[in-house]
Amino acid sequence: MASSTRREWMGLGGWLLVAFAAAAIGGRASVNAAAFYARLVRPAWAPPGWLFGPVWTVLYLMMAIAAWLVWRERGRAGARTALSLWVVQLAANALWSWLFFAWRLGALALGEVVLLWVLVALTLVAFWRIRPLAGMLLLPYLLWVGFATALTFSVWRLNPGLLG
Repeated sequence: MASSTRREWMGLGGWLLVAFAAAAIGGRASVNAAAFYARLVRPAWAPPGWLFGPVWTVLYLMMAIAAWLVWRERGRAGARTALSLWVVQLAANALWSWLFFAWRLGALALGEVVLLWVLVALTLVAFWRIRPLAGMLLLPYLLWVGFATALTFSVWRLNPGLLG
């Protein structure tokens, strides 16, 4: 295998590792999420708890591939702003689980998920400018975070005792 091909595959592995490390950090806060989610009063349009794991797995995979495409196109130095936005939105993504599930701070979780949506939108635009396919890969994520924002608001309002 040529060294440039090996470098590209190792790069993909690195972006996957970073994305799924963030998922694991958020996941630590969600250890008891299923039981807590089941106790919450939810709107009729709320998805079942089992759906979140598969959806997030696909989204993290798409996030990693998008970052990899941008990195391949411009390198770390050439895409510094776009890739920095990607890392910041990834950290914000992991933080939401802690705010909502571990610390049960509904209002802060809502504010944070709104911030996350903005960060994802900025990352999508930055990625699109470098490699349109990378931006497109973030579109389902942006839509899901928009849905998560509405769900966070609704669940917070329906559960003032549990999500102070």
